[in-house]
Amino acid sequence: MTDYSRTERRALCDLLDQVGPDQPTLCEGWTTHDLAVHLYVREADPVAGPGIMISVLAETTAKRSAQVKARWSFTELVDKVRNGPPTFSIYSLPVLGAKLNVIEYFVHHEDVRRVDAEAEPRELEPAHQNEIWGQLRLSVRPLVRNSPTGLILRRPDGAEVIAHKPTAAGSVTVTADPSELLLLCYGRAPVAHATYDGPTPAITALRTTTLGP
Repeated sequence: MTDYSRTERRALCDLLDQVGPDQPTLCEGWTTHDLAVHLYVREADPVAGPGIMISVLAETTAKRSAQVKARWSFTELVDKVRNGPPTFSIYSLPVLGAKLNVIEYFVHHEDVRRVDAEAEPRELEPAHQNEIWGQLRLSVRPLVRNSPTGLILRRPDGAEVIAHKPTAAGSVTVTADPSELLLLCYGRAPVAHATYDGPTPAITALRTTTLGP
């Protein structure tokens, strides 16, 4: 079985090497250098890592991230990320690590690619799309909790998940490949290639709301 988190890790690192440290990303305020720091800290710093998700620890994460950025060059950091997490990291566990990383590395790969407004979705293997779909189904509700409308995510093959119950504004069905639905749910709606069906005001409300963690 292919570990698509490794596929995305290698592809992202190759792209980072290609574009260099000073390019913008879809992560507001982050350059590619900042993104490399984030990826390294998330996997390799057990003190700073929790602050990525826990706001009260964010200051510690920011301080330690600045130290990492000062200590290693961009090229060194990309090499560290490419080589994978240290053995003590939860992300090094063969099955769990892959589950935790398949979305992380896909989204951040696209954060670099789709700064280019003309970038098209990549052709992913069906199994890769299925892996993304499985992870998205498990995690989607917290991601879209601030949706102003009901939200149904639908694959082109008709499979769907009710991500958010209908609201007074109505409900919207978004149809796309799982990878594009993932970008929508992670706050990258402007670059996600998807079809929206529902009342026009509801679609407008959804498309102008930033979803995500």
